Amino acid sequence: MVTHGDRSRQANASGRRRFKQIGAVVALGLTALLMSGCSAQEAMRFGWPEGITPEAESMRHLWTWSVIAALVMGIIVWALTFWTITFHRRKRNSPATAEDEFPRQTAYNVPLELTYTAIPFVIIAVLFYFTIIVQNGVETKKSDPKVVVDITAFQWNWKFGYRTVQMADGTTYNGFLRDGSPYELQQKELNKEGEEIPGPANGRDDDIRNYLKFDRIETVGTSEEIPVLVLPVGERIEFEQASADVIHSFWVPEFLFKRDVFPFPKQNHTDNRWQVSSIDKTGAFVGRCAEMCGTYHSMMNFEVRAVSKENFDRYIAYRAANPNATNAQALQSICETPVSVTTRPFDTRRSTNGSAEAVATGGTSSNTTIPGCTVGAQS
Repeated sequence: MVTHGDRSRQANASGRRRFKQIGAVVALGLTALLMSGCSAQEAMRFGWPEGITPEAESMRHLWTWSVIAALVMGIIVWALTFWTITFHRRKRNSPATAEDEFPRQTAYNVPLELTYTAIPFVIIAVLFYFTIIVQNGVETKKSDPKVVVDITAFQWNWKFGYRTVQMADGTTYNGFLRDGSPYELQQKELNKEGEEIPGPANGRDDDIRNYLKFDRIETVGTSEEIPVLVLPVGERIEFEQASADVIHSFWVPEFLFKRDVFPFPKQNHTDNRWQVSSIDKTGAFVGRCAEMCGTYHSMMNFEVRAVSKENFDRYIAYRAANPNATNAQALQSICETPVSVTTRPFDTRRSTNGSAEAVATGGTSSNTTIPGCTVGAQS
């Protein structure tokens, strides 16, 4: 005969076994995390890349704490679920009763219902508040950026121009040339009847695209060469972007930020200006188009090359004094590898020797300087 005490001991033993199983699963999870080689800082990013701007760090913090909050809520929900399964189930070998057919119901517990209705609203309000705080910080634009860069996206590459640069000696370089259309420099083509063949944009009038900026110092990507956008560390930088044709998207993963690049920004009511308060790390960082823009979208890469303020000023001075020099020559003048060194995780790098199949060599994403090179000797 099974007594009530025997049933209690069996239930307790079953509960202990369940807790041991749960403990083993938790221990295995922690062991897998420790043996994966991830540092605590990497683990707390929860899959996000390491940011290189203050705005990126603020977004990472929001992401980290949002995931932690979600994990805490998940643990609570799963704990309540397993607690109910474990302690509110029919006991083994217990005689069947009418209550087993239809369990006792609890209804109209007003305090409990108000609690589990209010808690989600509190969670949403807290997340909304911190999201707005971070978003406002990311969207902040000040009136005194040290560098203003014009970004022009086109199928299927990028053009970067330096509109203004505040030099370390207090002078300001003004590189703005004019507004214009990307097609005005193209020669008009005529058919056999002598009629003009409609050009890009389905033959629409060129002057509707005169919102694009042209600067004295520009870097234009080609099918053979990925454009390298040189930027200084520790300076507030403003970007003004526009598209010459379809919608593109400017994305540097380490910025933890991307923004669509629209044609006709005024007509589309888009804010095409944004800033980063500083870039906090030198090196090479891959950039991509993050909006499907046509056949060669996957090849539409660029590289951000972050250098010291001193080398950036030398770079601008060299290009201003040598307007016919290439971007590669200007990079060499400050002892930087003249071609892109990273387009990971997709290896779509292209060289400057005219061969689209050749891969640029030299330098790494963390060390882009030319070995044995002295800046003064290259000036």
